[in-house]
Amino acid sequence: MAAKTYSISELARELDVTTRTIRFYEEQGMLAPSRRGQERIYTPKDRVTLKLIMRGKRIGFSLAECKALIELYDPQGDNSNQLTNMLGKITERRMQLDQQLLDIQQMQLELDIAEERCRAALQGKSTGQEEDGSV
Repeated sequence: MAAKTYSISELARELDVTTRTIRFYEEQGMLAPSRRGQERIYTPKDRVTLKLIMRGKRIGFSLAECKALIELYDPQGDNSNQLTNMLGKITERRMQLDQQLLDIQQMQLELDIAEERCRAALQGKSTGQEEDGSV
């Protein structure tokens, strides 16, 4: 029994991406379907690769990071190197997100202060008090 294969439209529909997205990953050397005339024929391995790319993009990995992790995968071998690299990338991504969260919280505090000063200045204007010009 032959292994299941996929057309570009089947793969796009199944993974909820555009055919242009799939062709882009081909151009980047991340997918290499065989051809039957002009038709692209994707294997289950191509399907898994595309799923890994999409997952990596969802969690914020760059395309280069996704590519490097996928290249480390060996379906018949020990994938501890790939998994170790993945754990390192996850740790890096968590640190970036933690920093972004701190930055967002700091911005929110700055916005709160600016809003408070604006409201106080408006309140002072309505009561006839002088403003000092600082917001």
